[in-house]
Amino acid sequence: MKAIRWTAGDKPGLLLHDEAMPDPGPHEVVVKVHAASLNFRDQAILDGAYGGPTKPNGVPLSDGAGEVIAVGREVKRTKVGDRVSASCCQHWIGGPARPEYQADSLGMTTDGWLAETILLHENAIVHLPDYMSYAEAASLPCAAVTAWTGLNLSSPLQAGETVLVQGTGGVALFALQVAKMFGAKVLAITSSDEKAERLKTLGAAAVVNYRSHPEWDKEILALTDGRGVDKTIDIAGEKTIVQSAAATRNGGDISLVGFTSGFGGGLPPIDILAKSLHVAGTSIGSRASFEALLRAMALHEVHPVLDQVFAFADYQSAYQRLKSGNHIGKVVIDVTR
Repeated sequence: MKAIRWTAGDKPGLLLHDEAMPDPGPHEVVVKVHAASLNFRDQAILDGAYGGPTKPNGVPLSDGAGEVIAVGREVKRTKVGDRVSASCCQHWIGGPARPEYQADSLGMTTDGWLAETILLHENAIVHLPDYMSYAEAASLPCAAVTAWTGLNLSSPLQAGETVLVQGTGGVALFALQVAKMFGAKVLAITSSDEKAERLKTLGAAAVVNYRSHPEWDKEILALTDGRGVDKTIDIAGEKTIVQSAAATRNGGDISLVGFTSGFGGGLPPIDILAKSLHVAGTSIGSRASFEALLRAMALHEVHPVLDQVFAFADYQSAYQRLKSGNHIGKVVIDVTR
């Protein structure tokens, strides 16, 4: 089989390998990969800018989907022929995050989806709804589950609440789609009028161009009659967190889900204290969260927003597309072509 692996060094590259097919252990499953998708951290690893642990010479990408082609003798949760994806942290079944769950994190501390087959523990397996394509399903495990978790972190999202999302990447668009499923009102910020129009077609009630309006938090306050939004999904971190706090109502929630603008930031504790804000980091989510997300999506037959689908041989172009920042939705690789 063919697999892409990181090269060694502080700033790894990507290299194609020919390898033997994996054999499943007693509780393991071999999946023929149909599609895989990229997240911001995949590019951060290549740039040497990711601070988390990674497997030396590992296979990248935490998100993918495919068909079960072999199972271990003790496997009970799936069978050959099933259409599946997998929870990024393979042994995080439910409940809050724990450090040990990172030990088997796909595309990070263990081999990921950028290969023709992947070896998974049965604990990670999540079954796909029939209406969803492999390419669509491959976009879900990190970005969509993060959005779901972030919107329900300190309190469940309620119909009629107002949510602020940032940008047009995977997490932002999934947050928009999930919020709309719950009956929430979505406001958004983005970098261009073109992207703003796309966000509106996807259901955003109003969009602020943060290049035209650098003090975008004031625009969001104006759109909420000075109250602020109930929940903010903060994607960028360093350059947005202070304004996110300003745009969020007293007692509101800020879910910090990314670091696209850097790891720093200067949110004064008094800003949190004075408004009784709930600020929390969002670390993807459990298998139970993934399954709950899929049930909700299937009920409404929601289709993920895909930016572009690349052939397996064009994996470098997929990374370049992600790095450009011009994508709207998820960048996907079709491993079968």
